[in-house]
Amino acid sequence: MPTFSGRRDMIQCWSFSGKAMASSGNAKKMREEATCSICLNLMVEPVSVSCGHSYCHLCIVRFIENVRLLQPWLGTFSCPQCRATFQMASLRPNKQLGTLIEAIREMEHEMSCEEHGEKLHLFCEDEGQLICWRCERTPQHKGHTTALVEDVCQGYKEKLQEAVTKLRQLEEECMNLKVFTEKQITEWNEKINIQRQKIQSEFKNLQSFLHEEEKCYLWRLEKEKEQILRRLRDNEANLGRKSHELESHILELEAKCQGSAQNLLQDVKDTLSRSWAVKLETPEALSMEVHTVCHVSELYFDVKKMLRRYQVSVTLDPDTAHHELILSEDRRQVTRGCPQEKLDTSRRFTALPCILGCEGFTSGKHYFEVDVGEGTGWDLGLCMENVQRDIGMMRTPQSGFWAIRLCKKKGYVALTSPLTSLHLKEQPLVVGVFLDYEAGVVSFYNITTGSHIFTFPGTSFSDTLRPYFQVYQYSPLFLPSPNE
Repeated sequence: MPTFSGRRDMIQCWSFSGKAMASSGNAKKMREEATCSICLNLMVEPVSVSCGHSYCHLCIVRFIENVRLLQPWLGTFSCPQCRATFQMASLRPNKQLGTLIEAIREMEHEMSCEEHGEKLHLFCEDEGQLICWRCERTPQHKGHTTALVEDVCQGYKEKLQEAVTKLRQLEEECMNLKVFTEKQITEWNEKINIQRQKIQSEFKNLQSFLHEEEKCYLWRLEKEKEQILRRLRDNEANLGRKSHELESHILELEAKCQGSAQNLLQDVKDTLSRSWAVKLETPEALSMEVHTVCHVSELYFDVKKMLRRYQVSVTLDPDTAHHELILSEDRRQVTRGCPQEKLDTSRRFTALPCILGCEGFTSGKHYFEVDVGEGTGWDLGLCMENVQRDIGMMRTPQSGFWAIRLCKKKGYVALTSPLTSLHLKEQPLVVGVFLDYEAGVVSFYNITTGSHIFTFPGTSFSDTLRPYFQVYQYSPLFLPSPNE
């Protein structure tokens, strides 16, 4: 490392060699040459006029404009310094002067020691600050490690670059985390939207179910009303007839009493006998309490729970099974396979691969579930006991069938006439079938989601209804026990 005196000489040499402008006299002279005589500051975008004097471009343009305001007819102007004339077109940029002005600005911006006024050409490692050669001799920096700025600049530049590299990595990680967070926000919003749609769909399904239940209860209430009113009106008619009969007897007796003695005694015993024989029968005592009651707030918070209040156990009837249908031992599962030898009877389906449940319904509410799994085709629902089984007729309410179907071509449909397409948001793995015999209602539900699928228009049943199934290839059906 150079000695202090040697290093000081080097520093002083930098300050006074190589650049003539570094001497205070030359620097002052150069600044004077680079100062605009109009604004008295270092020129900005210097331009020269014909006489050779230079000014800030903006200053000389404003000078010309001010002259024109007073003497608009002038075509030539006088130099602010020497009064030589020039024209506007003679203005030329002075690039060399511009370069000199930039050098002056850099020189003036070079930092100097506030305490000693010397250039800060040393760096104190202990204090981590720039110092001059005189600062190095003060007690404050005695024994400190110092070095020329040029000697340590590259090392610190590399450290700063390392810090920049690290910060770049952190910035990249930050951006990746930001992108990940934005993705999370998008996914979260999508999940919320899906859940919102699901909630809305479930409430819509519940509203549909409640609407059907409301119609059912109102129908039952109306039926109860008509039954009681009919009996009350019969009582009213009987009492009317009896009142007329009594009035006739009263008039007959009053007429005898008002007539002559001979007329009064004429057949008096027979008249009295007939009068005493008249009896008043008390009308049938009817309960005036309404039996059709529905506690909505207590019943309808869970569609599946409501339906399963009416659940019945359904098993398959082997005597109705088509030749291609194979039943499990417990008669709760049916699969379509190779034809088997079975005794043909009037009860067996021979035209299509169908089968009925053993249970028959002639009144009340009943509900059962069918596990359809991920099968690609099936028919299920209810049918009349006396439907034809040896011809391939349309399975519609007109022919005694209330069923829905899944098929490859049309998807989910209700077997109405014409067919009704069913647009289901989710595939049902378990289908619920609900019957209200008195109301004439057959409804279907997706038990996987607890949502309503379809309800056939109300009708009037007059025969036994039985569970009905048509089985497709590779799509077995299973009837779970109510306890499962």
